[in-house]
Amino acid sequence: MRTLYGRILQTLGWKITGDYAGLKKSVTIFAPHTAHIDFLYGKLGFNELGVKFKFLSKKELFFFPMNLIMRKLGSIPVRGVKGKNAIFQVAEMLNNTDELHIVVSPEGWIKKVTKWNKGFFYMAKKAKVPIVVASLDYSKREMGVEAVIYDTSDFDTVMKQIKEIYKNVQGKNPEQFAFHSDS
Repeated sequence: MRTLYGRILQTLGWKITGDYAGLKKSVTIFAPHTAHIDFLYGKLGFNELGVKFKFLSKKELFFFPMNLIMRKLGSIPVRGVKGKNAIFQVAEMLNNTDELHIVVSPEGWIKKVTKWNKGFFYMAKKAKVPIVVASLDYSKREMGVEAVIYDTSDFDTVMKQIKEIYKNVQGKNPEQFAFHSDS
């Protein structure tokens, strides 16, 4: 590992797998997200991967002085305002830059949820960028890029691919991770 971020991860017993292979823009999903510490490993890992990234956070986290910290860490507050929600915000950001990866936790919470927020799919589709599937696997102590999904024409097909990619990935609290289910 070449950077300070990578050396910190290595000291903590983690290794980086995969890379963005020159990809300049994406919506990156990062899962499983089952503990608050996932943020630290993710932040270190994405920095080690050398990509320009921002991550989405609930607007409720942006109160003073926490808002200063969140923005410094690269977080973007999102809210569900019709016509200006996160999907539109992210698509506009990606369309107005040459290089940016938006990192999203598709589960939306660190608790177990069976209805993932579909926003990541619609963000990628609207911005016409691929979905990068990144993981944090505590069983292997690996953080990195698992796959890139370029075809975002069908949500169900994308979710089947994601489920296959994450099937052997274990979060810090594995009982808190569930795949998306429409039923």
